Amino acid sequence: MIEIPSNTALLTIDVQQGFENSIWGDRNNPNAETRIQQLLEIWRELEQPIIHVQHMSQEAESPLRPNQPGNAFKPETAPQTDEPVFQKDVNSAFIGTNLETYLREREIESLVITGLTTNHCVSTTTRVAENLGFDSIVVSDATAAFDQQGADGQEYSAEIIHEVALANLRDEFAVIATTHDIQSYVSY
Repeated sequence: MIEIPSNTALLTIDVQQGFENSIWGDRNNPNAETRIQQLLEIWRELEQPIIHVQHMSQEAESPLRPNQPGNAFKPETAPQTDEPVFQKDVNSAFIGTNLETYLREREIESLVITGLTTNHCVSTTTRVAENLGFDSIVVSDATAAFDQQGADGQEYSAEIIHEVALANLRDEFAVIATTHDIQSYVSY
């Protein structure tokens, strides 16, 4: 059974338009944004903390680079005016930002984590969160990954990358749940 304590923050990571660019390759879970939107609606209705993370790529050709159309949040998951946005230029939302201070000042000890991509920024942020003492739930159907190539040139599907990333986080760094699990157990 999943327990979601009061004052748990919903953290949405890098849900930006640049991830629609074909340079990333094939992606799994095309419904991730819909699931994130559902969770945002729940957190907003319950007036619980919501935090958005935006990747500000420093790579010249990245669609996530500041002042590029791809840097913008996807409309269905965009922050409302009262929801904080933490901008980062590395994989972890805790590095180079004051996210940890923000959470501690508000006595937030638990995070429900969603966003893109499962094996990069979601995974890195989750690992650092656990190392800092925050309890995390990663929402499997509110995250997604892209195809990847291994060191030996072997191609791995987005679904395999996604599932392995979740398996690597499971139990040691986070609880893995679905949107339905979260909806069923939210108890404020």
